[in-house]
Amino acid sequence: MGENGRRIVHIGLPELSEDELVAIGDLAQETILKCIFDELTRSEVKDIEVTTRINRNETLDLEVEVYLEVPVFLKADPDALVDKAIERAYEAVEKRLKELAAKD
Repeated sequence: MGENGRRIVHIGLPELSEDELVAIGDLAQETILKCIFDELTRSEVKDIEVTTRINRNETLDLEVEVYLEVPVFLKADPDALVDKAIERAYEAVEKRLKELAAKD
């Protein structure tokens, strides 16, 4: 993918209220942005897009899409950075879901 990174990960979710769904999506997005900007300065990022969507089909899924573009001369690996950020977001969402399940 060169200087661009795009990944989509589907995370199955239990039954949640609308507010909880929004909070989970926000948590994933904030975690991804924090992880990326912990590694890169804002001036090192040409373009970044983080999208979270809740899909309600047979299962309830959180879909996370990340697009990251950095200058070609930058020695960063956007693919690895996106993978790391998504992994951190997954861990944060999983932790929050366990906390929500413990309340029930």
